[in-house]
Amino acid sequence: MSDAELLSGPIHDVHVELGATFAPFGGWTMPVSYAGTVAEHTAVRTTVGLFDVSHLGKASVTGPGAAAFVNSALTNDLDRIGPGKAQYTLCCTPDGGVIDDLIAYYVGADEVFLVPNAANTTRVVAELESAAPQGVTVTNQHREFAVFAVQGPRSAQVLAALGLPTDMDYMAFEDADWSGSTLRVCRTGYTGEHGYELLPRWGDAESVFRALLGAVRDAEGQPAGLGARDTLRTEMGYPLHGHELALDISPLQARCGWAIGWRKPAFWGKEALEQEKTTGPQRRIWGLRALDRGVLRAGLSVLRDGAPVGTTTSGTFSPTLKAGIALALLDADADIATGGELSVDVRGRALRCEVTNPPFVQVKTR
Repeated sequence: MSDAELLSGPIHDVHVELGATFAPFGGWTMPVSYAGTVAEHTAVRTTVGLFDVSHLGKASVTGPGAAAFVNSALTNDLDRIGPGKAQYTLCCTPDGGVIDDLIAYYVGADEVFLVPNAANTTRVVAELESAAPQGVTVTNQHREFAVFAVQGPRSAQVLAALGLPTDMDYMAFEDADWSGSTLRVCRTGYTGEHGYELLPRWGDAESVFRALLGAVRDAEGQPAGLGARDTLRTEMGYPLHGHELALDISPLQARCGWAIGWRKPAFWGKEALEQEKTTGPQRRIWGLRALDRGVLRAGLSVLRDGAPVGTTTSGTFSPTLKAGIALALLDADADIATGGELSVDVRGRALRCEVTNPPFVQVKTR
């Protein structure tokens, strides 16, 4: 995809004004960094950071029985929560592959609002549209709402300064007023830190972002880009679709079995996933922490005594640990265990790594 074909979010000009560097991601041009990934990562871990993730998809499922329909399609069980709560869930193929992982906002029995990944929004909407019963409508609202994430120990301070709701349970959401428009505020995030995600109308995005930015700077925080978002989520071991989750990587292989409502009568991929659960996944995601100096990246061969046992799916330098870290899909029959030592082939060099069970760092999410 050429630069001319990339989509831009509602506040692209603000990012240019802030001196952001950009890169393509999921068909969108995204701010990668402003002051540097390490500084932005550190701000989120110690004070607060502000992300523009408006590239994320948005879709609504409405009509009589909308929530029941969504519950029959996606893996997690909406009956575990109620209106005013959000839930991490997965959209799977009949053979158990993952079309996407997404957040479902349970608005009510007749409305569920979905936030899928940018590159997968069109397919998620198409799959739901083709299966929806009469009277249930699935609407792609990708460019009707922006998404901003305020993440870090001082995130509640930032929202409180703007009169926005902060006192809610983890994965709960509230609708607030912003200049006469509805602004949805949810206690969610992708960093592991205490934080919120806000969904203003596309036309309100700049006023909301500038207000948040002022409050973030007052709290000694800063804007953060895609680079810090990736280092933060990798430290937590959170999956990224296309890396730890994919059409050929099942939820069980990605350690996302907790996001499956096994007792539900139906969801897409149920039979295949139940079979895999019974037999056990043939490979699983593990964490690797470099014991030697070196950069870990996705797509590298993982070795035991020179023999391949898997492949890295994500890799980065951890600003918190000051070491290379990676997530890797490793063979189940390779007798992998926490604390064991493997090596990663980095351009012909065997980089020693310790096997870990993510997260790599401990934070206070709730």
